[in-house]
Amino acid sequence: MRLSRRIAAAALAITTLLPMSACGGNEDSADGDAVEVFTWWADGGEKAGLDALVGVFAQQCPDQTFQNGAVAGGAGSNAKQVLASRLQTGAPPDTFQAHAGAELVDYVKAGQVENLSDAYDQWALRQAFPLGLIENLTYEGRIYSVPANIHRANVVWTNKKVLADAGVTTAPTSMDEFFAALDKVKRSGIEAPLAVGKDWTQLMLLEAVLISDLGPHKFAGLWNGATDWKGAEVTKATNDYKRLLTYANDDRDALDWTDAERLLMNGRAAFQLMGDWEAADLDAKGFKDYGYFTFPGNGETFQWLADSFTLPRNAPNPDGARCWLKTVGSAAGQQAFNTQKGSIPARIDADPANYPPYQQSAMADWKTATQVPSCAHGAACSQGLQGAANSAMAKFSTDLDIASLQNALAQATSQFTTS
Repeated sequence: MRLSRRIAAAALAITTLLPMSACGGNEDSADGDAVEVFTWWADGGEKAGLDALVGVFAQQCPDQTFQNGAVAGGAGSNAKQVLASRLQTGAPPDTFQAHAGAELVDYVKAGQVENLSDAYDQWALRQAFPLGLIENLTYEGRIYSVPANIHRANVVWTNKKVLADAGVTTAPTSMDEFFAALDKVKRSGIEAPLAVGKDWTQLMLLEAVLISDLGPHKFAGLWNGATDWKGAEVTKATNDYKRLLTYANDDRDALDWTDAERLLMNGRAAFQLMGDWEAADLDAKGFKDYGYFTFPGNGETFQWLADSFTLPRNAPNPDGARCWLKTVGSAAGQQAFNTQKGSIPARIDADPANYPPYQQSAMADWKTATQVPSCAHGAACSQGLQGAANSAMAKFSTDLDIASLQNALAQATSQFTTS
């Protein structure tokens, strides 16, 4: 199998960092017509969504050939390392996945992505996407990516049978009710009722607890310095989070989110806090006996993130990349992708009737709920702050030192919001 020249140029960086890189698809295609699409969608519902989007791309861009540059790893933790090396060595893919919000700004400030404002005008995307989302894709008046979806982060997924066996019949709506439900499940014989994975999945769980204890506005203020990480309300939330870990699996620091999800599927856990990509992943794996509810105490808060695609500077095939971006933003592309991915369309003209039940409920909530961004997925935080927060979470998972965690998050926020 012949790798394309641009993949060969980046091969040393990729294999040095991550031998697990999942590069499939049409690697034999000639460089001129191939569009290398770099993502971290390599498995389960994420891969199913990508495949569906590729099908629309083939129809809308028949002169171009999709080339899969996916690198496995939840939340892009592995892919971002590979991408950084490729961008630094002048071997960019034709387009790459990036979260809307603060994470995207990192690439803009580094001069690594092109302005797409003209494409928004040409493809009528300013009318297709909500204004707030476009603002999160804009830096200094210019738009730098095309969103494929909206995800909700603050969702708890359940194993219905485990809950029924434990006598948990209603979804908890407060932290106290959640602890009571966890106690019931533990008394039923489930040693670790709460399935938890490593660093970034722990940050997601802490974020949900912070929303419950601080409320959405003070929570959002944590990431820009408006809310004090060392305050009493944060201390209470961190104590609640520490208590939640007493119900979690001891091997959490060795598990990606799909590994933790397997505990739920196998009946070894009752609950998992995870974004709504889990719905598509569970469906893709044939597990149907699951339920879901907004994290207890989050009320009418929708914690969001959005996957988007960019046009890198010096992309080998910019025309092909633009055709991919047009497909990503199209009504047909968004429907094909999101019905498989578990997310909701970024377009405001999408018909809920074309989506499964979970997406219908999420589409309704998106219109009415208070929206707050996710740091774990780049909407609220730069990559530097994400990395520092993940490191702090990994340390806390071992030492359970609340003051140390608060100090680390305060220091990281101060450093990366003023740099």
